[in-house]
Parts: sequence; structure tokens; C-alpha cells
Amino acid sequence: MNGGPTVETVLDALAAMGSEENRAGMARYGIETARTFGVSVAAVRDLARRIGRDTVLARGLWVSGRHEARILATLVAVPDEVEESDIDAWVEDLNSWDLCDQFCNNLVRKLPFAWNRALAWSVAEPVFVKRAGFTLMACLAVHDKGRDDASFTDFLRAIEREAADDRKFVKKAVNWALRQIGKRSAGLNAAAVEVAGRLKTGEARAARWIGADAYRELTSDKIRARLRASATG
Repeated sequence: MNGGPTVETVLDALAAMGSEENRAGMARYGIETARTFGVSVAAVRDLARRIGRDTVLARGLWVSGRHEARILATLVAVPDEVEESDIDAWVEDLNSWDLCDQFCNNLVRKLPFAWNRALAWSVAEPVFVKRAGFTLMACLAVHDKGRDDASFTDFLRAIEREAADDRKFVKKAVNWALRQIGKRSAGLNAAAVEVAGRLKTGEARAARWIGADAYRELTSDKIRARLRASATG
């Protein structure tokens, strides 16, 4: 990557790194492979480290439409240089759970408008935009250490409101968000367990699954012990 990479040289590099074996593996995990090279996320991350930060390149990689190029874009973009218009355009292009999750965790959670977008996307109709809303909630619960418990109240309301969505990639993200919020502190554990308790006895099948799964983890001895240790540490 000496001399400054271009979109074309990066796409050539990704093509050389890909394999049919990896593409087949991606397909088994429900990833659309029509625009993939068959490059592992670990290899994409290694390439990102070699390239360095470059927001202009990131925009070009995203426009290419290639799956791994878009994951790479989320890794090389400079958060302070990314515009809201970039993110609002990119989220509409999401077409797989892994790109959605990489987009949220690598980039969007680091942006000042992340909390706003999590709530806005949580009511979207397109499956991967809606997933992005709840994936972003999960990522913020893990990584945004400075937020107080009250900041998550609206997220818990959104989770309970949207838990009836039975689409696999949505309900798994809703469940993920609920579990991560409930593992953040003793106070949020209590609030999340209360939500999970209502969901697991609800009318909607998806809500019952989300609630039962989250309730089981959040009331486990392991999680409760970890929260007690964190509170006293």
C-alpha cells in the first residue's frame, strides 16, 4: 500500500486475498455473496491497519458496492471527518447482518449523533436499518462508558416497543441490545430484567423469545456476581 492506495488498488488487493472457500462459508452464515471477494474480517482488519486512516478512500470504497470494501470503509474512515449525510446514505445500503454490525461497531458508535440514530433507526422498516438501530444500542451499552444509567431509558422503551418484530435479524439485535444494557450496571440490570419479564409473557412470539433469553442470562449467577464485583471494585 505504499504511495497512497486508491480504490482500484485496494479492490485488487481484496480480490487477491479472497477465496471461494471463504465465500462458501459466508453463504452458510446467511451473508449475500454476490458482491463478496471471500475475505475474512480478520484479514480486512489487517489491511485497514496497513492502509491507515483515509476518509476519502473510505467513501470511494463504500461506493464500490463490494462487501469487504464496505467493511474496510468503516475501519479506515476518520470519525471526525464523517458527515451525517455519509452515515444516512450508508445505512440504506446495508444488506447483511455482518456489514450492519461492523458499520455500527467500527464507526457509528464513535460519532456524536450515534444515540440519536439508534433511536431513529429502531423504528425503520428496512430490516438492516432497523437492526442497525438495536445493534448500535448494544455497541453503545458496551463502549460508551461515560453515560449514566438514565441515558438508556429511551433504549429500553424502544426495545419493548419493537420486540414483536419477528424478523430474525431484527429480533436477535433487539435481544442483543437488551442483554448488553442489562449487563452494564446493577441498576440497568434490574430495569432490563423488568422489561424481559414483561416480554417473556407477552403475546408476540418474538417478544417471548427475546424476553426469555434475556431474562435467563441477566438473572444468572454469573452476571449477578460480575455486577456485584464491579460495584465494589
